Amino acid sequence: MQIKTRITELFGIEYPIICGGMLWLATPELCAAISNAGGLGNITACNYNTGEELREAIQKARQLTDKPIGVNITLLPSMRFTEEIFDDFFKVCAEEKVEVIEVSGKPATKYLDMLHKAGVKVMHKVGAVRHAKNIERYGYDAVIAAGIEEGGHPLNDDVTTMVLLPRIVESVRIPVIATGGIATGKQMAAALTLGAEGVLMATRFIATKECQVHPKIWEELIKREEYETTLICKSVGLQGRALKNKLTEQVLEIEARSGDLMEIIPLLSGQRAKEAWTTGEVDNAALMVGQSIGMIKEVLTCEELITSMVKEAKETFEKQLARFS
Repeated sequence: MQIKTRITELFGIEYPIICGGMLWLATPELCAAISNAGGLGNITACNYNTGEELREAIQKARQLTDKPIGVNITLLPSMRFTEEIFDDFFKVCAEEKVEVIEVSGKPATKYLDMLHKAGVKVMHKVGAVRHAKNIERYGYDAVIAAGIEEGGHPLNDDVTTMVLLPRIVESVRIPVIATGGIATGKQMAAALTLGAEGVLMATRFIATKECQVHPKIWEELIKREEYETTLICKSVGLQGRALKNKLTEQVLEIEARSGDLMEIIPLLSGQRAKEAWTTGEVDNAALMVGQSIGMIKEVLTCEELITSMVKEAKETFEKQLARFS
């Protein structure tokens, strides 16, 4: 069984299911497992300190799959990365001819010509219609409509996927991918009905057997409900959605008393998150997960997850069509 959309044709994949960027977790191994299952796997560039380290990761994924792969590059203000390192990330992706790049943060306009000449497709994640129109105007191949439900850094317009997705679909001609709160085949069917050409998930792929996290993380994701994430750093202009825990309580307390940004920055260290994913101690880091945690009931292989989503989406469409006579 296959699904044919503009995205499956554009990216050369069987199913319009894409893994989004996940710092420390979107590794060559997870990427290959998702791509081998018919979706589009992802390697997160910011896992690596240099372009050459990213190149090694891409080449490792190529050894594990002959299917298309993607790379996420997040162009947000960073204390780890200089402009030259970001330049190297994009240069390496062009040289290695990765099939797709997912960009978030600042538009990657200065790289588009180089990437397109190398045959690389580029999509950008946005949270507003006005930004989607700009992405189309810049010459991107696709745009990702990211609702407030997503983990990571949703736009502070705070528009839900249910509203944002059809608004962007009606506003641009390039293919639109839905993200934010999506974890099941029923939700994928809903997104396709609203005009999406595919879905992008991150949190749901954490609860897969190929994702290299401590088993306590899986237990936590299954246990938690959809209301157990929170928005942090709104007051400092870098809104993020993270799992409710002792650390996010501490961040929110600092914000409530108009504390200094320098108090918050050490709490958001990527090394804290890296340690938490490894040890399973969830209270000491900002774990950027979305409201889709409420939809996670079990840990599956990537193949089981993608196959079950496709089957559920098909059954959902058939069930709803049967209502019409």
